[in-house]
Amino acid sequence: MSKLRFGTAGIPLSTLKKTTEAGLARLDELGLRAMEIEFVRSVYLKDDKAALVKEQAQMKDIVLSCHAPYYINLNSAEPDKVAASRARIMAAARAAHFAGAATGVVFHPAFYQKRPREEVYAKVRDELVTLRQEMDEAGYGDVLLRPETTGKPSQFGDLAETARLAQDVPGVLPCVDFGHLHARGNGGYNTYDEFCEILNYLAEMLGDRWNQAVHCHVSGIDYGKSGEKKHLVFEESDLNYTDLVRAWHSFGVSGTVICESPNLETDALVLTQAYESVGL
Repeated sequence: MSKLRFGTAGIPLSTLKKTTEAGLARLDELGLRAMEIEFVRSVYLKDDKAALVKEQAQMKDIVLSCHAPYYINLNSAEPDKVAASRARIMAAARAAHFAGAATGVVFHPAFYQKRPREEVYAKVRDELVTLRQEMDEAGYGDVLLRPETTGKPSQFGDLAETARLAQDVPGVLPCVDFGHLHARGNGGYNTYDEFCEILNYLAEMLGDRWNQAVHCHVSGIDYGKSGEKKHLVFEESDLNYTDLVRAWHSFGVSGTVICESPNLETDALVLTQAYESVGL
């Protein structure tokens, strides 16, 4: 039995009708068992629709997560922008709660904006503490928050920062984007040993709370000295996904892997087949 479920960031491209429900049906046809609902600009899933999505996902044995809208900066110097960022994450958490996507709301936490890193960390941590309190009071305490490792050095969210947030704030676990770490390191984090280094670090920091509930993003990626430029399909990138799946096997992690390559389900299936072949 596979310990990892593989799926797509949003509705598979080959879905004829571009709805979440049709996307779930297409994933089922493809044999993929996860989907991240993408709230790129706004949280469009209302409570009643989310309940139907939850029912269909459970019937098809597909695990759901959500990605909060992209415009979030918990380190903004403008209080109204911080409040708006929290509100966007909160709206995504509400949708995740009603859709049964408790495995996580993924979000890009902040930008450094030339402030000291430790100061930014403290600001993001405190905002997440406030957000978790608001979620608990609203009844969304079942939903995990997943700060994502980011692809540019100018963005808050390296591996250590996201893991530390998970240590310091209950109800928080990282979303580890291996493409982003590869780009952020200008080509680093791309060998079996380096992937094992990442997984071992998280295991030591977070233990089984992480190992039994991993949430990862994977894609090919174009990068330079400033980090991420754009996502690529595996064939056009240098991401060493075969060693990555070997590392997952070596650590025996369980959870969800979301493919963000431009061809979505094609590379998600490539990952699935690579993972399954290592287990033979």
